[in-house]
Amino acid sequence: MAAAHTAMALRGKIVYELYRATTHVAGPIIFAHIQWRRLRGLEHPTRWPERFGRSSSPRPSCPLLWFHAVSLGEGLAAIPMIKHCVRVQPNFVVLMTSTTTSAFEVIKDQLPDGVIYQLAPLDSPTAVGKFLGYWDPVAVFLMESELWPNLIISAAEKGIPVALLNARMSCKSFKRWSRTLALPLISLMLSKISLIAPLSTLQAVHFQLLHASPHIIHFAGDLKYGDLNVLEEDIRKIKDLQLQLASRPVWMAASIHEGEEEVMLWVHKELMKMHTDLVMILVTRHPRHGQQLALLIQEAREKISLVGQISELRTLYRITPIAVIGGSFLPCLAGHNVAEAAAAGCAVITGPYVGHFSHMLAGMLQAASSSVQQVADKAELLEALKKLLTDKKCLEAHCRAAKYAFSTVSKGVVENVWKLVCTFVLKQSIGKSDEDVGLVTGQWSFYLIQNLNYYKNDDVLASRTICRTAEMEPSTASIENTMAMVVFNQKSRPLFEGLKVMLYITDGTAKSRGRNPKAPMAALKAPKKGSIAAMRVAMAIDSDRKMSLGTMFRAEY
Repeated sequence: MAAAHTAMALRGKIVYELYRATTHVAGPIIFAHIQWRRLRGLEHPTRWPERFGRSSSPRPSCPLLWFHAVSLGEGLAAIPMIKHCVRVQPNFVVLMTSTTTSAFEVIKDQLPDGVIYQLAPLDSPTAVGKFLGYWDPVAVFLMESELWPNLIISAAEKGIPVALLNARMSCKSFKRWSRTLALPLISLMLSKISLIAPLSTLQAVHFQLLHASPHIIHFAGDLKYGDLNVLEEDIRKIKDLQLQLASRPVWMAASIHEGEEEVMLWVHKELMKMHTDLVMILVTRHPRHGQQLALLIQEAREKISLVGQISELRTLYRITPIAVIGGSFLPCLAGHNVAEAAAAGCAVITGPYVGHFSHMLAGMLQAASSSVQQVADKAELLEALKKLLTDKKCLEAHCRAAKYAFSTVSKGVVENVWKLVCTFVLKQSIGKSDEDVGLVTGQWSFYLIQNLNYYKNDDVLASRTICRTAEMEPSTASIENTMAMVVFNQKSRPLFEGLKVMLYITDGTAKSRGRNPKAPMAALKAPKKGSIAAMRVAMAIDSDRKMSLGTMFRAEY
């Protein structure tokens, strides 16, 4: 095993040196490509030099944390963490970077005062070297799937810890990274990362199959459930829009991609046969698409309100009772965030293609079965909208369910991720105590370690150790609450449908009672530091997804 590990590490270094040399030699080509993108409006017209590591802001003398997100969705997910960091640790300076111009224009207006915002450097040795040399961050936080070899390995060489938050990897990316040449490279990258906080158990399995250490994988929740509050100035906009709409029925098609407008326009045309004063608010995902679409709907301008700024979504969700989430009606797409609409109390509808957000749908549906409606095609979408527009009680029930589901699944997410960051990243990088980095003391920390065997068609796809964390107050450490905590941790995991928990503890010592659910269960006494209480978990999964799960709690204070 040790020899195989050494051979993999050696291959990873060789592949990385090839990648590094290629990206260095390709510098002139990359420069020409960025200029071509700038002329097409795909790069910032004046700040494009930042893509080559040329910083445009002075570097403060305080310790600096770097958050990076490629595009708008990932950037918005990082904002709650940034706000929390600024609030609990004002001695840190936060640097935020993104790649796309659409993300830049939206995010720059939503960051707290004092946060520095730059365009991200390209993954070339020169650009990354200039960037890290100038900003010298004490830690790097990459959002979702930003796995760049030069960035990660250069940071590691400088002793800068790297964390992957809201970590996910699509099946397509997983297959690509699993190839002969790519696997040693990603194995090397993952060995340099201090913390991976995945979105779901399936994502954790993906990372572990790519040789991520199980000791760096910890669950905390989806940051896209984070701070979704509306600003005061936006509240004034809401009131103005409500006056403009008066009492007319309205529905919104949000984050619509090119090609999906045909579905939305057809559905709206059919609905207007029943509701002649119906208004549709159509929000395109990309501004350029909105400009093209304006000509198409010009004749129906009175009945369709076209919005080309995705930054207006959170405001618009507050004035419409029904939200259809785009990015989900074409096979080439993978869904968008439904939490924003649910937080506003909308009746939420999405299409069949929700790949990146399947865990979010599963969690919300587990919390409230009518929180999100998923339709198969435009015909089902039409019927769902007809029902909501004609049945007021049905509409109110879906709105309540969406808001309840959001409040259930979003509770404590940002705080949980911050605790992981403090424990696995900041304490190691700057050597501070729990209090110094913002950890709350006086709580029991339960580390749930799972040995997961995932089977499909009788072939073992994964057999790894997965770590999960949760928090409970000492006064609530009872059998019943511990069971509830475990069920809560699992219920948002789409692979764990049908989970049954059986916990047997007597005086802090695990005693198996077989599978008899009527076996006596004693109250969990406050354990001493380092003591272990064990639990048995039984699974009931459909025939083509079989799982076995062994679990253990370690309680510390």
